[in-house]
Amino acid sequence: MSVELMTKEDLQQFRNDLLSEIRQILSVLPDKPKEWIKSADVKRLLKVSSGTLVNLRISGQLSFSKLGGTYYYRYADLIKMIEGSVKPSLR
Repeated sequence: MSVELMTKEDLQQFRNDLLSEIRQILSVLPDKPKEWIKSADVKRLLKVSSGTLVNLRISGQLSFSKLGGTYYYRYADLIKMIEGSVKPSLR
């Protein structure tokens, strides 16, 4: 079994490389999210199934627009729904 030692300088270099890569990834992301997003993105953001998304539409908890066969949701409405469902904890 071989043993490799890492120095503080090695860790610092790794940290700098990692931060550089993260900055590069963040620089290509859009500054502002899209105004309208599709069902697949909503399901991923909310971590819900297709059935749950249908129930949110039917119950009126989540407004939508349908263009052709595709459902679209306003990003701002999703944020409002999420913030409305979070109850502040009392301590």
